[in-house]
Amino acid sequence: MNYQSTRNSGLSISSAEAIVNGISVDGGLFVPEEIPSLSLDEIVSYADISYPERAAKIFSKFLTDFTDAELKYCTESAYNDKSFASASITEISHLFDGTYVLELWHGPTCAFKDMALQILPYLLTTSLKKVKIDKKVVILVATSGDTGKAALEGFADVEGTSIMVFYPEDGVSAMQKKQMTTQDGKNVSVCAVKGNFDDCQNGVKAIFTNDEVKKALAEKGLMFSSANSINWGRLAPQIIYYISAYSELVKNNEIKAGEKVNITVPTGNFGNILAAYYAKRMGLPVNKLICASNSNNVLTDFIETGIYNRNRDFYTTISPSMDILISSNLERLLYIMTGDDALIREWFGKLASEGRYKVNDDVKRQLAEDFAAGCCDDTQTEETIKRIYAKYSYTLDTHTAVAVKVYEDYRAKTGDTTKTIIASTASPYKFGTAVLEAITGSAPEDEFEKVDKLHEVSGYEVPASLAALKNKAVRFTRVIGRDEMREFVLSETDNI
Repeated sequence: MNYQSTRNSGLSISSAEAIVNGISVDGGLFVPEEIPSLSLDEIVSYADISYPERAAKIFSKFLTDFTDAELKYCTESAYNDKSFASASITEISHLFDGTYVLELWHGPTCAFKDMALQILPYLLTTSLKKVKIDKKVVILVATSGDTGKAALEGFADVEGTSIMVFYPEDGVSAMQKKQMTTQDGKNVSVCAVKGNFDDCQNGVKAIFTNDEVKKALAEKGLMFSSANSINWGRLAPQIIYYISAYSELVKNNEIKAGEKVNITVPTGNFGNILAAYYAKRMGLPVNKLICASNSNNVLTDFIETGIYNRNRDFYTTISPSMDILISSNLERLLYIMTGDDALIREWFGKLASEGRYKVNDDVKRQLAEDFAAGCCDDTQTEETIKRIYAKYSYTLDTHTAVAVKVYEDYRAKTGDTTKTIIASTASPYKFGTAVLEAITGSAPEDEFEKVDKLHEVSGYEVPASLAALKNKAVRFTRVIGRDEMREFVLSETDNI
């Protein structure tokens, strides 16, 4: 199984090379040359093995240059009771009427990004050995909150790597900021950027593809890679939990083998829902993929009209991990649907120069066949948190609440009662202010008084990793302009 660039289908490299490089030299994203298939019997059989074993079997279809022993090492090192509070790694809660919440936040940073970023360091270091690269790898990360901490946690003190994380100064929750700025590790660096997530993401991409910067790093014996979902090693692990969840639901007699489900995903950069799309294309019985957005509803408009237009107001919301107007992983979806690198270059060239592009009728047809979309604002998000808590004694974080609201709207509009999996992407403790204000009408000023209050209200155990932040000293206080990111990276690499 080799990998192509979305902007150059003539390029063909191994999965190890794709993971090491992160992004193609032409600015494109790596995708497998074909999507492997899974039989229904295989999917159902996964219920009888552990999560690491499921992961290894699915990875073996994509990472064909990895040995079985290497995959076993990676999956067992990442998915274990040292890193995850749940023995099953994920949890499934039955919310209402055939609706299941797939809790993906029982890892060390209490967000779904742990599902990929606990294993990426093992995939990357294994890949470096396979392609015989002896350079030290500099990981650049743009984050809207969760990816940054999960990447820092995964790569802290990993030999042969250094990691730099950029986050929007006013675009993350207080708890997310505390998690990142107190991070331990000799090889980590964190910096706030005056701007939004798209500014951080565009800055990182520009640095990745800058020949002068890459030359300067090479002279120091360094090279870039990525821990964002532009890296295939970040995206591939997310496919696994959708397939795993389906096998669990069959095992527990919640659905019948072969019965189709809907999957609803709160979406910003399009990686998490793209992983569900890959699972569907592999053979997972999926009816609709429901893309849930907050007020930054660029994806809702795109799926409904075929026009992607980032020329709009940017909103800072209570679901900050979705505050994104340039959804990088959409490029992979459009390449899968068209198989045409020239079209991808044209459309994403227009996105860069004009801020918008329009897809053709065939892509619009495919979008309508596989996807539905909706959005909700902060007021609706808060109302959903309050209503679900009052009715089911279940506490949603702000992002999962967006997904629940959009799914409810979809169901009311279409009458589609297909059983549905809702991806729950973060612990409510990470967004305590908004969750408490939604449920009780107010929240304490102190961040850790909020933690105590939310424990009282929800009954959920306080994650040990968050409780430990209370008396932890802040290490990183730097704030820079978006045009200063390149110089920051170059100066930081002087100390590696």
